[in-house]
Amino acid sequence: MPQFHLIAPSGYCLNQEAAFRGVERLLAGGHQVTNQSIIPRRQQRFAGTESERLADINTLTTLPGENNIVLAVRGGYGASRLLGQIDWAGLAARQRHQPLLICGHSDFSVIQLGLLARHNVITFSGPMLAGNFGAPQMDPFTEAHFWKALQQPTFSVEWQGNGPHCHCEGQLWGGNLAMLVSLIGTPWLPAIENGILVLEDINEHPFRVERMLLQLYHAGILSRQRAIVLGSFSNAAPNDYDAGYTLATMVDYLRSRLTVPVITGLAFGHEQQTVTLPLGAQARLTHEGSTSRLILSGHPTLKA
Repeated sequence: MPQFHLIAPSGYCLNQEAAFRGVERLLAGGHQVTNQSIIPRRQQRFAGTESERLADINTLTTLPGENNIVLAVRGGYGASRLLGQIDWAGLAARQRHQPLLICGHSDFSVIQLGLLARHNVITFSGPMLAGNFGAPQMDPFTEAHFWKALQQPTFSVEWQGNGPHCHCEGQLWGGNLAMLVSLIGTPWLPAIENGILVLEDINEHPFRVERMLLQLYHAGILSRQRAIVLGSFSNAAPNDYDAGYTLATMVDYLRSRLTVPVITGLAFGHEQQTVTLPLGAQARLTHEGSTSRLILSGHPTLKA
């Protein structure tokens, strides 16, 4: 039975009830949950002091045992402060010896991208403790896709997508759009060419989403990919001032600037219903008609 080990490198978990509900749900499923003491930890808006949050990451290098699922409590902000002090080489060595299955999203994306950039370490962009496992009702779609990604050496994700006909292969990478853009010009942004870039975000108006995508476009990052897959962009409703400018029209504009196919509609991101994706894995993407499919392989999985 896999063991869950909690980390909190970002923001203080405001919804303590949800976090402990997530712990109870995992315990009820027969799992051990270690490092629970970090849940109420707080320093200003952060989930503890800098040294405490850094230790959450660096002590993973010596975390004992196999079949360890490392689960972020929540996102927020704070992981960016740690990037210059993380033991990237130590984490990479641990992954070669006995891979941890590291899962989270949102602010945690900067650490996931850093691991991929520095040492090609694969992590999982997927549910977190408070927001997903601690929801009043765990979403069955999210739970099923989480275990499928962590258990199956090759698995597929299918959805009703929108975009041009597409058939391509490449390394899957990405995560939270704002966090990825924040890494441009740093050593922690993967320099991936001919990849499949998957992106999501929350609480960003369509023009802000466009501005971040254009930054990636002007930096030459989008044009170097085989395809771009857009997940959920929650709470991005336009207002009266927009006069018809929406996420959909923003995507149309982006497509007019790119020759790279842009596929939308993937349930991936801050929603209760989300897939789990291994960032750094090998991916094959097809889109025909209204059907999209990602086939993923090469990622670490739980041992039987």
